[in-house]
Amino acid sequence: MIDITYKNTTYRTAIAQAIVKVGTMETIEAINNKTVPKGDVFAMSKAAGLLGIKKTPDLLPDCHPLPIEFTGIDFEIEGLEIKILVTVKTIYKTGVEVEAMHGASIVALNMYDMLKPIDKGIEIRNIKLLEKTGGKSSFKDRFKRSVNAVVIVCSDSVFEAKKEDSAGKAILAKLEEFNVGIQDYIIIPDEVAIIQEKAKYYQSNGADLIIYTGGTGLSQRDVTPEALQPLLDRRIPGIEEAIRKYGQDRMPYAMLSRSVAGTIKNTLVLALPGSTNGARESMEAIFPSVLHVFRILKGATHD
Repeated sequence: MIDITYKNTTYRTAIAQAIVKVGTMETIEAINNKTVPKGDVFAMSKAAGLLGIKKTPDLLPDCHPLPIEFTGIDFEIEGLEIKILVTVKTIYKTGVEVEAMHGASIVALNMYDMLKPIDKGIEIRNIKLLEKTGGKSSFKDRFKRSVNAVVIVCSDSVFEAKKEDSAGKAILAKLEEFNVGIQDYIIIPDEVAIIQEKAKYYQSNGADLIIYTGGTGLSQRDVTPEALQPLLDRRIPGIEEAIRKYGQDRMPYAMLSRSVAGTIKNTLVLALPGSTNGARESMEAIFPSVLHVFRILKGATHD
């Protein structure tokens, strides 16, 4: 199975269909009148579909086990065709498209099995996904204006060339993945005055996004939050909470990080952890969804 540990949990839905075409109107009447020898076709097929949805990861090796939090199975009769509509909902890291299509196929197969003694002309048609919501595709922001970012590494040891920067480079890689332009990438020591000076400088020079990495811990030299907070016009607690929640789900020390998010005029400023994993996971926690802030800050409209 593919790795989904980096994904965010979102509300996801899928609607799938299958069509069962019978040979005669007598078969339709037998279904409606519940006179099919094997029993109530709709009730039993619905039960089979519910079991099929739950068993999807047991039968398809690449499907992740996930919580099924709602399933709806409906039938529509049009002439000799019975349309099966299966709706599945969950709040999880991956979608339920396959579960919905598997459920629709099992419903159709159960109907076939129950009806074949009385009708030799049954066909199963058009098993397909009709609709899905949730996940990255549903929350992809269509803000078309280019966004320019500055990445600032706050680290005495990196500034003094005692070690290589990897956290800043992890942030750069994530920004490039989401087509965010890189205006600058610099390394500075853990000094309040320098941290503040760089924020003011890049904000006044048109940076849309300023990301600091490092200095958010609890050592005496971790001063990035103290430096930035007086400059912020508004804090954005939801971003800070999302970063810490994502990190805490992966390791118990994330609660000690003092990540900061806020705005200076129309510039978004983030202070992320200085460890490579902490920086990378913080980016995974909020990107690309955080780019929606520029639709608000810049007054953009949908294309």
